Amino acid sequence: MKRIELRDLHKTFKQFANKEVTVCGWARTVRDSKNIAFVELNDGAFKSVQIVVEKDKVKNFDEVTRQNVGASFEVKGKLLVTPNAQQPFEINADEVNVLGECDLSYPLQKKRHTVEFLRTIPTIRARGNLFNAVFRIRSVAAFAIHKFFNERNFVYVHTPIITANDCEGAGEMFQVTTLDMNKPPMKDGKVDFSKDFFGKKVSLTVSGQIHEETLTHAFGKTYTFGPTFRAENSNTSRHAAEFWMMEPEMCFCDLQELMDSEEEMLKFVISYVMQECADELAFLNKFVDTSLLERLSNIVSSQFVRLDYTDAIEILQKANKNFVFPVKWGIDLQSEHERYLTEEVYKKPVFLKNYPKDIKAFYMRQNDDGKTVAAVDLLVPGIGELIGGSQREERLEKLLKRIEELSLNAEDYAWYLDTRRFGTNVHSGYGLGFERLVMYLTGISNIRDVELFPRTVGGIFG
Repeated sequence: MKRIELRDLHKTFKQFANKEVTVCGWARTVRDSKNIAFVELNDGAFKSVQIVVEKDKVKNFDEVTRQNVGASFEVKGKLLVTPNAQQPFEINADEVNVLGECDLSYPLQKKRHTVEFLRTIPTIRARGNLFNAVFRIRSVAAFAIHKFFNERNFVYVHTPIITANDCEGAGEMFQVTTLDMNKPPMKDGKVDFSKDFFGKKVSLTVSGQIHEETLTHAFGKTYTFGPTFRAENSNTSRHAAEFWMMEPEMCFCDLQELMDSEEEMLKFVISYVMQECADELAFLNKFVDTSLLERLSNIVSSQFVRLDYTDAIEILQKANKNFVFPVKWGIDLQSEHERYLTEEVYKKPVFLKNYPKDIKAFYMRQNDDGKTVAAVDLLVPGIGELIGGSQREERLEKLLKRIEELSLNAEDYAWYLDTRRFGTNVHSGYGLGFERLVMYLTGISNIRDVELFPRTVGGIFG
């Protein structure tokens, strides 16, 4: 008999009333008395099912009742609707097969555990309610992103993970090499990377953007969604060395249209998750962040503010606040500044645009004032920056001059500059740190708790 997944069964259980069903899963609890036992079974759905095991019906009753929490079962039995009980239905077992026993060292017992403890057991932490909810929401949010762009004629691009270029110009990259680090080949007192696998020094990518732009100039609208890497020595709750980025690029699109697209995308993804993961969000709203549902609803219903960086600096300077980081024109705003604008001044998301060019990447379009670029960050209440983007510099001479100012090697970007030589146009794009979005969707405050096996400075597991 084919098994029914519990997520589907909870939606359609009434049509299975008094019928035989087969379910499989792992035991969350096993309780027994002399002639009857109760097993709470979960197969990855957020809601479990109660299995009633009667000694006079189930031949291997003693085998079932000696199983520990974490054991896996196959259960065949009759579904009974129980409207007066805590659960809407239960399954009265006719046959229970033990698929996999679980020894007493299984760490997820009935008591509540701290996230710090659960972080030490990433192999099984998703069997509990908290991480079951988090990783389900992560999955649904990723699907929503693909759905949004697919329905709007974007082409999905797989950009290289290994690169010879530093897209952001920050230099915080992980080097990739096959050279013997104990005895590397040397030339003129330096490592000779011509002897390396690719014949030059290469690293893990910090962004797929500049590779993606080459295809954007063929299809008009593209997006990439994959792993990126930053060798940034920041041991904070918001930084990871490996994370996922979603980066759309759009030709014939200026800064205003870019902000329109960002706002539409974010509202779509949040709405989709709220629809598909209502139970998970209700749990997180109760046990993790009691303002979660209100905050998400506010995002969906709000019209986002569009604010110039220079105006934001004036607001912050006039604020009656003792910021840890002093405010002056030209600084890169800190989280405390961003949250003040979104949580205390406007109480909704804010697009902060036209930043000083000296704190932004080389590819961002320079404004006519000569001091700022057409960059925009989306700031949201509760977290600060969520999305960063810009109108791209389409003028070849301006782009070349900026590369020179930043002491970058123009030859390394020759292939990228071809997009400005062969039919350049107004175009824009942005990057969304996917883990930060998942943190925002779940109320989880540490990036280590929204990644399966987090890679952070100073440690690695698995």
